[in-house]
Amino acid sequence: MKSSKVINVKRFLDFESLWIFILPSLVLLGLFVLPLIALILRSANPHAVEDAFSEQALQALTLSLVTSLITVVIAAAFGTPLAYILSRLKSTHKTWLEALLDLPIVLPPSVAGLALLLAFGRNGLLGSQLELAGIHLPFTSAAVIVAQTFVAAPLFVRSARVGFSHVDREVVEAARVEGANQWQLFTEIMVPLAGRALASGAMITWMRALGEFGATILFAGNLQGVTQTMPMAIYLGFESNLGVAMVLSVMLIIISILVLAATKRLENHTY
Repeated sequence: MKSSKVINVKRFLDFESLWIFILPSLVLLGLFVLPLIALILRSANPHAVEDAFSEQALQALTLSLVTSLITVVIAAAFGTPLAYILSRLKSTHKTWLEALLDLPIVLPPSVAGLALLLAFGRNGLLGSQLELAGIHLPFTSAAVIVAQTFVAAPLFVRSARVGFSHVDREVVEAARVEGANQWQLFTEIMVPLAGRALASGAMITWMRALGEFGATILFAGNLQGVTQTMPMAIYLGFESNLGVAMVLSVMLIIISILVLAATKRLENHTY
């Protein structure tokens, strides 16, 4: 009887001490959640449907979906082999190479946009060569894809590299013993076993590309129907049409939640 009372007292004391952690946690959670709730409540107005089907909103939504999906395809096509090489590389310079590939993730968006402009712009590093080939990138839909790929593809490479690294080495060695060549090892062993990580990386890349703003506005501009993606339509909506901005923002929130939920589910089944 006495021991049970002691246990209850200890539990009470533990519960009381938890407030030291609960209160600051609630403050930060409130900072995350309250603005989103405010946005959703404010966007629920009689003109919401009209704003959602306006020409500006539909054009921005279509362009964002098309360019971001193309970005994912490019990231997967070129990033999967790169991630595979990095997962098998034993060089002492591997850390520096990985840091270089991760740099666009942490780089300020304005710096990324300026760098792209100085590399592929008319007076950029490769501008004259591109002009001779009849290619003009800045302020085109193609520039949107380039900007999205620059900032989002490293996320796919990172996820794919982790997935390949977690493949059981014994399985790889067994496949080699059976006579599998490098291509067979990659397509029949590594990619299927790292499939969830690749899918997770593709979804994160798509979400990052869909929400890209800073690099895109500097390198591609904000031309409605040509380079105006959802984030840029939201930015412009603050001055011209707040209803469209709010509706597009809610769309991005919903998409983000769905993608994050799917990504978490894949990660939980992967590791």
